[in-house]
Amino acid sequence: MVLKWIFDRVVSFIGIVCLCWIFPIVAILIKIKMPGGPVLFCQKRVGKNGKLFTCHKFRSMTVAPKVNSNENENDNEKPLEKKAVGNENSNGWSTVSVAGDSRITPFGAKLRHYKIDELPELWDVLIGNMSFVGPRPDVPGYADQLQGDDRKVLKLRPGITGPATLKYRLEDEMIAEFVRKVRLKDNENEKACGHENENEGACGNENENEGAGGNENENEKAFGNDNENENFVLPENVREMTDQELAVWYNDNIIYPDKVRLNKYYYEHYSFIKDIQMIFATVLGFKVDFAGERI
Repeated sequence: MVLKWIFDRVVSFIGIVCLCWIFPIVAILIKIKMPGGPVLFCQKRVGKNGKLFTCHKFRSMTVAPKVNSNENENDNEKPLEKKAVGNENSNGWSTVSVAGDSRITPFGAKLRHYKIDELPELWDVLIGNMSFVGPRPDVPGYADQLQGDDRKVLKLRPGITGPATLKYRLEDEMIAEFVRKVRLKDNENEKACGHENENEGACGNENENEGAGGNENENEKAFGNDNENENFVLPENVREMTDQELAVWYNDNIIYPDKVRLNKYYYEHYSFIKDIQMIFATVLGFKVDFAGERI
């Protein structure tokens, strides 16, 4: 991957030089439209060989209230590391964001949609912490917890784009749509059953805890995106879960394992030509063939 290493350094330097005029404009707009916080969002992420590094992005979220005076401003905008229960940081903020998340400001949503928030990562590429193409850098609690053959992913430098990034380029919107469909399905089943009949007939005990109110066969691809490649069964307590908890469940059980699969395939079938294809696909918005699918 020597060619990849050289490409990353040269192109990131050229990119910073050519795009340097955009940085102050975005910084000023962040200060105007999202006052009270830093311009940059700096966070520890898991890098090559599991080593932590500081990832830099333009801030797109509001700043959470400080829990104590020792916390710095950048620590307050997390998602930070994944907790064992609830996937929340010390401020109660989840690691998983969705479209419409109240933490994401209107201007921040535009930055995220067009990937402008990731421009500062060119610096991370230049200094060798990241690459243009590779797995997205994860917060602690995900990539560093991979087991067995999946740990091949850690041999790669995290990337600004990559196969998983392309497939889930609108991940926030996809998760939000999944939550919406589950809630809609749940509401439809509640209306069909009625309170007086919820424990009998077609809505009996054997069904009331399955999926969004139906049987296991109804927990199908309709809850995913157009490219969903697997069936899955929703947790039995789906009705008791908050929307954020449901979003975290979808990310951890459906999206993240698929990302690991794609990134492992990328490592095992590396091609510099495919790297160039994915970079152009990211910039121009077209799809590429990868691992037997269109992403």
